[in-house]
Amino acid sequence: MSEAAVTAQEKVGSIATAPDRTIAYRRVDPAPGTRLPEVVFVGGYMSDMTGRKAEALALTCAARGQGFLRFDHYAHGTSSGSIEHGTIGGWADDAVAVLDRLTHGPLVIVGSSMGAWIMLLAALKRPERVHALLGVAAAPDFTEELVWKTYSREEQDKLMREGRIVETSPYGERPYIFTRELIEDGRRNLLLNPERMSGPIPITAPVRLIHGIADCDVPYKTSLRLAERLETPDVVVTLVKDADHRLSREQDLALIDATVMEMSGYAPAASSAASPAR
Repeated sequence: MSEAAVTAQEKVGSIATAPDRTIAYRRVDPAPGTRLPEVVFVGGYMSDMTGRKAEALALTCAARGQGFLRFDHYAHGTSSGSIEHGTIGGWADDAVAVLDRLTHGPLVIVGSSMGAWIMLLAALKRPERVHALLGVAAAPDFTEELVWKTYSREEQDKLMREGRIVETSPYGERPYIFTRELIEDGRRNLLLNPERMSGPIPITAPVRLIHGIADCDVPYKTSLRLAERLETPDVVVTLVKDADHRLSREQDLALIDATVMEMSGYAPAASSAASPAR
């Protein structure tokens, strides 16, 4: 199936999650009679729903008749807003609204980078909707661990005093903007910090984590820490030695899709076992 064909199948729209807060989305409806759980893709910081991973999953899910939804965070892509007003809690609330209003039944949620943090927070708010979770280069707590703690005292003081720091992005022309509001709100949503959450993260659904060992942006040990903190015993971490943070090579995309199929209980048409395992 071609990308143009998927585009024709996709419903393109937006929903308002609050006054002056509009979230853009693209959705492929499931084929009639399918028993596969719908898939939701949650993108990363400063990424949008037209990235390679989201595009690839849209194609493969549509090809097997599996419902698929992708969306742009507030202040990302074609959604409304300014990145200077973006927060982890706000993005998580938007994700919950998207799940509630645009999806049906059990879900396989795929979170990329920061999107995995948002995925986990949404799953905690809607545990009954979660069939399985897939974190790709998962970056929970990144505002604290990978931003605040890496700054010098002078940079921290500047952020607190001026309200933001602007950094060059290695992935595009748009700079990264980290605000005091983002850091402070991030602290209210930390998942790996035992002082913030003393017990395990209370997620009981199956979780799969894929991370590149050559990831220079989010250490692969972050996924190992997350695996240890999750309550569910059904966690599998896959490390790809030569993969970077993007995990967007053809072999990476194939691994991501194969993992989605495994979690969905999908079997090829030649097999009689075509229903979900859960």
